[in-house]
Amino acid sequence: MAAKPSIPKGTRDFSPVEMSKRNYIFDTIREAFHLFGFQQIETPAMENLSTLMGKYGEEGDKLLFKIQNSGDYFNKITDEELLSRNAAKLASKFCEKGLRYDLTVPFARYVVMHREELVFPFKRYQIQPVWRADRPQKGRYREFYQCDADIIGNNSLINEVELIQLIDHVFGKLNIRVAIKLNNRKVLAGIAEVIGEPEKIIDITVAIDKIEKIGLDGVIAELKSKELSDASIEKLLPILNAQGGNEEKLQIIAETLKGNATGEKGVEEIRFILDAFKTLKLNSTLDLDLTLARGLNYYTGAILEVKALDVAIGSITGGGRYDNLTGVFGMEGVSGVGISFGADRIYDVMNQLDLYPKESIHTTKVMFVNFGEKEAMCSLSIIGELRKAGISAELFPSSDKMKKQMSYANSHAIPYVAIIGEQEMTDGTVTLKNMTTGEQQSMTVEELKNNLL
Repeated sequence: MAAKPSIPKGTRDFSPVEMSKRNYIFDTIREAFHLFGFQQIETPAMENLSTLMGKYGEEGDKLLFKIQNSGDYFNKITDEELLSRNAAKLASKFCEKGLRYDLTVPFARYVVMHREELVFPFKRYQIQPVWRADRPQKGRYREFYQCDADIIGNNSLINEVELIQLIDHVFGKLNIRVAIKLNNRKVLAGIAEVIGEPEKIIDITVAIDKIEKIGLDGVIAELKSKELSDASIEKLLPILNAQGGNEEKLQIIAETLKGNATGEKGVEEIRFILDAFKTLKLNSTLDLDLTLARGLNYYTGAILEVKALDVAIGSITGGGRYDNLTGVFGMEGVSGVGISFGADRIYDVMNQLDLYPKESIHTTKVMFVNFGEKEAMCSLSIIGELRKAGISAELFPSSDKMKKQMSYANSHAIPYVAIIGEQEMTDGTVTLKNMTTGEQQSMTVEELKNNLL
């Protein structure tokens, strides 16, 4: 007996109706990218592991899907290495490539490789799938799409402000109410310095970034496990517990970081973005969140995260400023800032809230009934004219019973059925049936075209 087919956990199939919905999201985001002046690129699904490793922190590296080398890769591995059962060490021996974890690191690699062709600032967008060897759960997948927009080669904070406008525009078009959360990695680095733990900045940001999942007590426990002193953790608590509006939180952090150059620079950058936001009169809210850390190592300035207000789900967009990413590929001094729309989570939000307009579900506008070869040939000729006019039309492929053909039209939500029998061929007309009302009307081909446009 054949094994029942399945797909890997954390991946999904999508039906034609589901793909219509997903394409509505992709098209909305793509149109916004064009509106804001971004240009499209694509990069390979796989990258050299040397490109990917070390860019996402220790935890991120563990989530990379590695691709086994082809050929006899065991011939360079000793029996001692095999018997050691050291998975990480063995993988480094027979895996040279991996599936991309995100679109930002491949983009940095692209910029370095194509630097002579680019004019800076370079505004790029990319809509492609990424893969993470994560534990599948609600809203978290192993294969999912990211829709990235980045501005590289310029360090103006106007770029951060423009990305906030882009976020507001996209979610306004999708009719999703969102809150945009803002913080700054310079502020977090300054905090680490002020509490006397500068070398623990990565441990601190990784722990803080989990506060919504594991709570304050969980964060404290993780910080202790990373050997932060009780005194240092005590100094962190006012920031982790900060309440009030943006101005109150900014005041708390400004006082905490007074005299720390790194932290004060971060406060200054946050203030610029908050002041600019006030003048833009956007629909979304912008909230200063001092616990927002975004665990990726490459962020160096402003960090952003977007939460849906009407659905309990993780962040649906995130991003930030990265000043040093191209440096690891030998191209120093290139600053960039970018955001990534999580298309799969946006899709889940829109499904839960039923936000898709009816016209987003694409289907054939009219199906022609097939009565036989002669009638089919006549129908195909008219179908060709309709398609030239931009009207989607199809012919049922075989002359089956009328009930079966009508059932096909109903199951595919085709709104109109066209009938061309012997009488219509003699008269040079078409009978058009409205599948919703049941009304039938005889008309010329030109009238048919006008009715369907």
